[in-house]
Amino acid sequence: MTDDEIDFSDIPEVTPEMFARAVIFRNHKVVPRKKEFPILLDSEVYWWYVKQGRGYDERIHAVLRAYMEEHE
Repeated sequence: MTDDEIDFSDIPEVTPEMFARAVIFRNHKVVPRKKEFPILLDSEVYWWYVKQGRGYDERIHAVLRAYMEEHE
């Protein structure tokens, strides 16, 4: 079977947000891809994201990554 013959229609598209939450497994241990860095945010911006609920830090990360990729 060639690659062109493979039906991928039942596989959901992988989004940048999914990759942002991904972890690497090495020797059955979870190795985080992210590192902590201090960053200053306007308090209005920070609290707006916090009010959106769990995962606010991942959403902030996704916005920053999208901006980075758009400007590369």
